[in-house]
Amino acid sequence: MTMKSLLITGAVALASLGIASAKSYDIHLGATVSVGTTQLKAGAYQVKVNGSQATFTDANTSKSVTAPVKTATGDKKFDQTVVLTQNQNGVDTLHEIDLGGSTTRLQFGE
Repeated sequence: MTMKSLLITGAVALASLGIASAKSYDIHLGATVSVGTTQLKAGAYQVKVNGSQATFTDANTSKSVTAPVKTATGDKKFDQTVVLTQNQNGVDTLHEIDLGGSTTRLQFGE
């Protein structure tokens, strides 16, 4: 499917990497997005990547959601963390997270 709408979800993440693990990242979602079969409400999340799974933990409630993820490498370091969504049938779906200060790109729904 061709990407019809790519939005930078008013969310420029908290550019710092998580302290606990090299594969743990803090992000902020500016709007509700769908990931996998679940919706993530706007707010702060910690994302941990373990192989082909990403776990989103809500910073306020500590509730976790797991979704399949593909890790890719960008051509150059990203200046800031950016959350990209794709509008599918009127619903914003998490498409990609480019992690600031690294060349790591997390891709969802592919």
